[in-house]
Amino acid sequence: MPTPASFRRSFPAALFVAVLSMAVLAGCQGDGKEFDMPGSPERILADSRKDLKSGNFPAAIQKLELLEARYPFTEPAKQAQIDLIYAYYRNRETESAIDQADQFIRENPTHPRVDYAYYIRGLSQFEAGTNWLERAFDVDPARRPPQEARSAFQSFQLLVQQYPKSPYAADSQQRMVYLRNRLAAYELAVARYYMKRGAYVGALNRARGLIEQYDGADSVPQALKVMAEAYRRLNMDDLAQVADRVRQENLSPDEVGATGKSKSADSDAWWKIWN
Repeated sequence: MPTPASFRRSFPAALFVAVLSMAVLAGCQGDGKEFDMPGSPERILADSRKDLKSGNFPAAIQKLELLEARYPFTEPAKQAQIDLIYAYYRNRETESAIDQADQFIRENPTHPRVDYAYYIRGLSQFEAGTNWLERAFDVDPARRPPQEARSAFQSFQLLVQQYPKSPYAADSQQRMVYLRNRLAAYELAVARYYMKRGAYVGALNRARGLIEQYDGADSVPQALKVMAEAYRRLNMDDLAQVADRVRQENLSPDEVGATGKSKSADSDAWWKIWN
């Protein structure tokens, strides 16, 4: 049993520990209030919609996340999952938007708005293909590995194939045309790189693959030109002449201007949504 003296010696330390514990607990409660919001799930959803409409996406995200966590099995929470996809996308949280869309698609494959999840996922992947620094310095996106472009194309393709009557199908098809040209342009850039390095067989195979996979793309005439040059460097003049002839037959003056660029490749193209 402790003596009065030992109790007096230990009391300040015990008091300090107790006070410290209370301070930590109060701090935790204070942090919780920062993310807390009273009201019904309908009220929280309505308030988050106001934030979305005003462009206050961080506040909307905070409320939608709270709604989903606090009322996980309610109809407003289901709507919050959809709104979160959009809020993350508009707040430039690309990975969160894609993850949220994937989760919604996985958990709600028959939901009437699952096409919207595919669409926003595609938009997020679409815009992830070019960062702000590249846009500022007008870097040619065709020279970048097109992982995001492939992913976006697949998202839009799934939407168009599975939900052809979706209100987002028409815009998705337009973006697929651009993405297809983007993927073909990257293959052309690689083929030209091989030509510069003297890897003529590699250039030939890359150009041929472009033509086979992206027939009708803007880069096809230039791919035929690469093929013709590669055949000549490999002393296959007959095949080079065939490639030249096919290129001339497929080179339309209506599609190619004096600069040699497709009319769809101007700087004010519809797909540059950041302009």
